[in-house]
Amino acid sequence: MNRMTPAEAWAELQRGNERFVAGQPAHPRQDIERLSELQDAQFPSVALFGCSDARLAAEIIFDKGLGDLFVVRNAGQIISDSVIGSLEYAVSVVGISLIVVLGHDNCGAVKGSIALLDPENPGFPAHVTEMVSKITPAVRRVAGAQKLFGADGSVDFAALDTMEVAREHLRDTIAELLEASELISESIATGNLAVVGANYRLSEGRVVPDVVVGVIE
Repeated sequence: MNRMTPAEAWAELQRGNERFVAGQPAHPRQDIERLSELQDAQFPSVALFGCSDARLAAEIIFDKGLGDLFVVRNAGQIISDSVIGSLEYAVSVVGISLIVVLGHDNCGAVKGSIALLDPENPGFPAHVTEMVSKITPAVRRVAGAQKLFGADGSVDFAALDTMEVAREHLRDTIAELLEASELISESIATGNLAVVGANYRLSEGRVVPDVVVGVIE
């Protein structure tokens, strides 16, 4: 089977998202006949690493079908060993040519990371705290850039731009992925892979690219 180039894979995703936004999804490859084509192997060109938020149903917002996307998700799209291993598997075994890291506005994990800095926050369960604390560096950088730290180290949470925190965290996620995975970095260097960091706008249904590593044009 012919594999899409990173540019072709991204263009196809964009077309699917445009159909979704326009209210004209094609619902491709979602019928029972598709099952027989996939029972022995999968051939997606795209791996999507996104937030677990129920509003980010990957195949729906990109108008894709069974076998089209290799999907990895957790709350806040937090890098972990299992995430890196899954994406390396997608690259080295499945043969995908594009990784999309997808964040979104109004993210609960981002809000949780901001709440960690609030002394009045009653706290979270231990594993939730460990997870959202990975976003805290982005919170601190944005708060610093927006001059929201008080002399006592407190933060003006009401004034904090949560979407800017989400964008900063998205960039951190991609940087961490490339630093942690030599396989992924080398695949990008050879032109066989690209990574796109994008944000999903909940009110519009539109996916907006923010970071591109590799060639998608």
